[in-house]
Amino acid sequence: MHHLIHEYGLIAVAVIVALECLGLPVPGETALLGAAIYAATKHDLNINAVILTAAGAATVGRMIGYVVGHEFGYWLLLRYGRYVGLAAGRIKLGQYLFLRYGEKIIFIAQFVPVLRTLAGPFAGANLMPWRTFMLANAVSSCVWAASYGFAAYWAGGAFERLQGRMVVPLLLMAVMAFIAGGLFVRQREAQLIAEAERVRYPGRLNCANRCGRPFGIASHSASCSITWPTTID
Repeated sequence: MHHLIHEYGLIAVAVIVALECLGLPVPGETALLGAAIYAATKHDLNINAVILTAAGAATVGRMIGYVVGHEFGYWLLLRYGRYVGLAAGRIKLGQYLFLRYGEKIIFIAQFVPVLRTLAGPFAGANLMPWRTFMLANAVSSCVWAASYGFAAYWAGGAFERLQGRMVVPLLLMAVMAFIAGGLFVRQREAQLIAEAERVRYPGRLNCANRCGRPFGIASHSASCSITWPTTID
């Protein structure tokens, strides 16, 4: 990583961070930390430029991941979701959770390995409103890049070693949170699905001038247009 940063500078940081946030398993966080430490020790890079590059790359990468998830993820859920227990009601429930809590999900995911990689495609697949996604995406990317970048710049290798030791606890906390959330949703699934049915969101809309069926059922045409929601009933 240090060799890439030395040879290609900010370009390497931008490409690696963007690819991670797009949905590929590459070490974007390591690239940010490495570039920040390099800026502190070698003075070949400016820390402000490193942070701006990482924030911009994370924002753009997750935007692309969102588009990919929106274009193909929802179609895959409709077509194959029933084979993994994702009936129409549960698909709508996923949309509802991203509609109501999407900002929090995107923000927290930015600081958790693996979740940072999956947040964009998952948000797109669950039809999270794009305006809400864009705001949460930009804010979380900037806070992540600034906090990690300046911390690594000031603390140097000590922060990198500390952050490395924190990866496993963060992953365990994320897994525990997902298990707890899954159990909570499972216990209240019927109630939450009923709430989702009352919400004005894409899963409730009919296909405009196409198949005429409610959006979200297996027989829906993938080419039907979507009108984004603006309110929650």
